[in-house]
Amino acid sequence: MASMLHLFLVLGSLMVASAGNFYKDFDITWGDGRAKILNNGDLLTLSLDKASGSGFQSKNEYLYGKIDMQLKLVPGNSAGTVTAYYLKSPGSTWDEIDFEFLGNSSGDPYTLHTNVFTNGKGDREQQFHLWFDPTADFHTYSILWNPQRIVFSVDGTPIREFKNSESIGVPFPKNQPMRIYSSLWNADDWATRGGLVKTDWTHAPFTASYRNFNAEACVWSNGKSSCASNSASSTSSNGAWFSQELDSTNQNRLKWVQKNYMIYNYCTDTKRFPQGLPAECRTS
Repeated sequence: MASMLHLFLVLGSLMVASAGNFYKDFDITWGDGRAKILNNGDLLTLSLDKASGSGFQSKNEYLYGKIDMQLKLVPGNSAGTVTAYYLKSPGSTWDEIDFEFLGNSSGDPYTLHTNVFTNGKGDREQQFHLWFDPTADFHTYSILWNPQRIVFSVDGTPIREFKNSESIGVPFPKNQPMRIYSSLWNADDWATRGGLVKTDWTHAPFTASYRNFNAEACVWSNGKSSCASNSASSTSSNGAWFSQELDSTNQNRLKWVQKNYMIYNYCTDTKRFPQGLPAECRTS
């Protein structure tokens, strides 16, 4: 019995190790040594100095999935810096699902910027402050992407839902496999207070940290999906996330976040859309 228990413990540790290993799941793509994989693949750090930022991308492409990553953002005076974590397809008519963390002066809150692109067109920004200090510890940032909706979540709390509104002519990302990308870079021409606050390079290098990547997802390889089919009826074989929607508890959490922490919503920006708000805004 003891040996059987030992076997279970060994197998369990192997499964955890394989759930999210940066050596296995990601490639460092730029930064000339500024991006580092540490702790046997359990931790990845990106750094930014005056010469360059850094970035990485997933080895796999995905067409639908539930993607989790824990991030600890640049501490202190991070004004001018942007930490981006997103899904994106290649080409000039790309699809993209964005988290971007816009740095700020010491003591001021980060701005969490979200956007959804379809066929190369975005303009669907929603921005938030967070209800905690995202530099003090790791927090989980998740993207749920299934045929019915895209949900952005922070520590399991939904902050944004973008529903499939193809029935009223709104494009939805569904045909283009996407990789996961992340980068830390200097954007002091726009990131902090519209570019008024510049990056203070005396605080460099700036560092963001990543751990506990997990993907329950349809991996796209050689023109085929690892999932049974891309229809909602295939939930039983693909996993609950494939048809997951927000239950009443999470709908209430979403409303709480949007009431208390949303600082910009394209769906209410009538000055920006004088000809009328986008169609998906008029139905929600």
